[in-house]
Amino acid sequence: MDIAESRPAEGQAPIVSMRGISKHYGGVAALDNVDLEVRRGEVVALLGDNGAGKSTLVKILAGAVTADTGSIMIDGAQVELGTPARAKELGIEIIYQDLALCDNVDIPTNIFLGRELQKSFAGGLVKVFDRRKMAEETQRLLGDLRINISNINEPVRDLSGGQRQTIAIAKSVYSEAKLIIMDEPTAALGVAQQEQVLSLIENLRAQREAIVLISHSMNDVMRVADRVVILKTGTLVTNRSVDLVDRDQLVRMIVSGIEEPPVQKEAQTEEVEA
Repeated sequence: MDIAESRPAEGQAPIVSMRGISKHYGGVAALDNVDLEVRRGEVVALLGDNGAGKSTLVKILAGAVTADTGSIMIDGAQVELGTPARAKELGIEIIYQDLALCDNVDIPTNIFLGRELQKSFAGGLVKVFDRRKMAEETQRLLGDLRINISNINEPVRDLSGGQRQTIAIAKSVYSEAKLIIMDEPTAALGVAQQEQVLSLIENLRAQREAIVLISHSMNDVMRVADRVVILKTGTLVTNRSVDLVDRDQLVRMIVSGIEEPPVQKEAQTEEVEA
């Protein structure tokens, strides 16, 4: 597949939209009237310190937690999630840090776990897994995503951390997810493995995938994100294009919870050149 650089079009309707989301635990507001939207071909970085509300917002989107108030729309239609199974059915995929891969089996088995391809014998009375077809589909998928793994038949436990992360992402892509949420995808990875994962995120954006990236790495955010959303103690601090913020400003807003004026990078560059 020929992958070209692609950015979300201005004014494009969001594929996922959360409006006025609030969640209270007793007298504590985990979220207070928070909005979040993601468009096709867009990487939205969801940022904030521990306790900011990121996990609660993602759990609501994943169907694991029910919001007290607010609405969720997918492809312009209001939906009720309710359960993780319902969220997956509607195209919401989350890749947690533990990856949820089966270490003792190979890559095709992990990709097709729970949705194995089958072939029939004896007039359909006997069905077995079509391992050749699953291997072919896995090779095609990895090729499309530019994931280079020489032997797809080795157990996943023998792969590097970066390779394991890319397999978890590929599994979500094959499920035809409408939104992929990645929780700290480069955490605890070496430099080369981080590059592998970040390159894959860039490729996915070029293929018009919608991604929410939860990360504490400001370098990762500045490289791959199109937009940043910062939460502080359950409230929205800012929601802006990454072109209107720099790394230091991101850190300050995450820590203080106070929105700062947009950074005009082009103007700064012109002043330096002058």
